[in-house]
Amino acid sequence: MSLPAELFRQLDMMVEERGLPSRSQLIAELIRHALAEHEAQTRPDEMLAGTITLVYRGDRGRVRQQLAESQAEYLKEVISSQHVFLEDDQSLEVLLVQGPAARLTSLCDALRGIRGVHQLQLVTTTALLPQLHEQDVVGSRDIIRPSKQKTNREVAA
Repeated sequence: MSLPAELFRQLDMMVEERGLPSRSQLIAELIRHALAEHEAQTRPDEMLAGTITLVYRGDRGRVRQQLAESQAEYLKEVISSQHVFLEDDQSLEVLLVQGPAARLTSLCDALRGIRGVHQLQLVTTTALLPQLHEQDVVGSRDIIRPSKQKTNREVAA
């Protein structure tokens, strides 16, 4: 791989400032980020996991209620949320999400449309959370069984 001298210098500076052991580690991280972003844009049905980080003002009418209602509409995609109060009546909220890229984008659009939301960023990865339960429907009862996850030995075989 060849880079212009100035870009190479900036890359080395970034490696040093972040205390990374090598350029390769930083380049791999940047490539992974770019690939996840590419997946989200070009393959709307691709399953992604990630976080949505929001900063919003809490004094604007029903902001918290509208955020909760929007998240409830995406119940399958929103796995958990963490909320903290910031100064000047602002709040920071981080949502852990997983689902098809198109659904995650729609969720972000719905959240951005709420008056009082100042910042929103979606960060995704193609690595997924493991499925914890399988659900079979038998008659009118749901039977939930632990998912069979392969061990490292089974994967290597």
